[in-house]
Order: sequence, then C-alpha cells, then structure tokens
Amino acid sequence: MKTKCTWVLGLVTLTIGLPIASAADAAANWEEYCASCHGATGKADTKMGQKLKLKDYSDAKVQAALTDEALLKATLEGVTVDGKQKMKPYAEKLTAADAKALVGLIRSFKK
Repeated sequence: MKTKCTWVLGLVTLTIGLPIASAADAAANWEEYCASCHGATGKADTKMGQKLKLKDYSDAKVQAALTDEALLKATLEGVTVDGKQKMKPYAEKLTAADAKALVGLIRSFKK
C-alpha cells in the first residue's frame, strides 16, 4: 500500500510540474536562441532587431496577424525574404514541443 501511494504521489507531482518545467524551458530557449534579436520581452528592441526591422511581439495587432502555425514554421524552418535568410532554422536545436512552447511564450508578450 505504501509503495502504491508513493507511486501515485510521484505521478501527481510529475504531472503538476510538467507545465512549470515547460515554461522554464521555453524561457531558457527564448533567452538562448531568440532574445538576442527579438529582445527579452519580444519587442525587437535590440540592435539586431532594429536592423532587421523585426516585429514587436508585444503589439496586439502584430500578434493578431500571426498564426501559431506561421510562428512554428518560422521557428523550425527559419525565415527567408527575397532569397536572403533573415532567421536561421532551429529544427536541429529545438523539438516541435519546444517550438510550440516558444509560441506560447510569444503569445504571453502581448500587452
């Protein structure tokens, strides 16, 4: 009985902790891969963000114009404009779940 209770308690703890771990992973991935261009809060207020004329993800109008699918595709496949790579792909560094978590983080930047 004690073993069964311990197992159930462990499962409940793991289930509750997963969303928290996912949020922490998204924040860590944002910091590692995205913030240098898109800024810590998604405002594109960095030198590179300004140079590339990146969108301000805290702007509700910008967010409304972007679909989750487009954000996922850009994250995993990169972005090319007029034959020039504007953003490199991160499919080799991020899983689909990691990219989806980043989309959730981007959505949280909206004012």
